[in-house]
Amino acid sequence: MFLSDILDYISILGCFTFSISGAITAMRKNLDVFGIIVISFVTAVGGGTLRDTLLTDKEVFWLTSADTVYYILAGSIAAMVFRKQLWRIKYPLLIFDAIGLGLFSITGVQIGLDHGLHFVNCLILGAITGSFGGVIRDILVNEIPVIFQKEVYATIALIGGALYLVLSYLNVVNPWLQIIPILTIISLRLIVIFYKIPFPKVKGHTHQL
Repeated sequence: MFLSDILDYISILGCFTFSISGAITAMRKNLDVFGIIVISFVTAVGGGTLRDTLLTDKEVFWLTSADTVYYILAGSIAAMVFRKQLWRIKYPLLIFDAIGLGLFSITGVQIGLDHGLHFVNCLILGAITGSFGGVIRDILVNEIPVIFQKEVYATIALIGGALYLVLSYLNVVNPWLQIIPILTIISLRLIVIFYKIPFPKVKGHTHQL
């Protein structure tokens, strides 16, 4: 299977997963159907749009294929239809977020490699792709983004991206090149969620003006 085909499938699954994540957030905020679809959309495409905008010679991915919009709509509609089943899952939002983080972080790293970026910049691009859809989602619903709180989030994307680079250097074949780091990111994120592992904070002093 060609790398481009694998990345396309990963991107499709990532859009579908992140759209469910966005829909769950919107439903928790009691938004109407239009609001749910909007939040689903920005969650699914936010990170990839920022990535493609930073890469000046690359077209924004969802503008070149209407199929992406259909996958996002499918995810948001599925979340609305099966919302009662989703509520029975412990931490549904964080679980779908973890899956999306794993899928999109790897596509971001590979796109960085395709554009000849330094490995550090590839890692940053992967973290942006995997994280910033959730950042935009949380800002729109008036919440502090998870990435800026105590939870270990973007760091896991960087770890998974670094693993992808190592496996690529070792010439690991497709699709294991993608599957191993994706599962690593998802597993680490789920461990953080279920065991409530915090990211260290730097405590400061507040001063009154």
